[in-house]
Amino acid sequence: MSEPLDAALRLMRAQAALVRRFDARLSGLHGVSLADFTLLLRLSRAPGGRMRRVDLAEALGLTASGVTRGLAPLERIGLVSREPDARDARVAYASLTGTGRERLREMLATAEETAADLFAAPGWNTQDIALLAGLLSRLGGTGLL
Repeated sequence: MSEPLDAALRLMRAQAALVRRFDARLSGLHGVSLADFTLLLRLSRAPGGRMRRVDLAEALGLTASGVTRGLAPLERIGLVSREPDARDARVAYASLTGTGRERLREMLATAEETAADLFAAPGWNTQDIALLAGLLSRLGGTGLL
């Protein structure tokens, strides 16, 4: 097996392990998945805490229908609301509610703790973490900000 393929497969396995770990913590404590958390976090970083659904899809690397499916349960539990555009009835915004902001702060603390636990293992230092972040960025793994 070539080194590039081996590296790609290792990266995919690591990503799956990270998703499982974050999903377990976020679901167990807050009743949301990592996908829900990233959607809420991206919304929170948008001006006014709202985005057009199509822009949200693009920012998250999802399809418009994928974002709609992801938003539906968050709307049902009151973390996100749907806002029509006053000028164009075809446009809808996803907006973080006050409850959504509050719950996101709690989720963010859990996610920060989970990430800190991951890199608390022996052998990780701040330079290693920065190097990893830089390498992932080169592969297109840009942050949510």
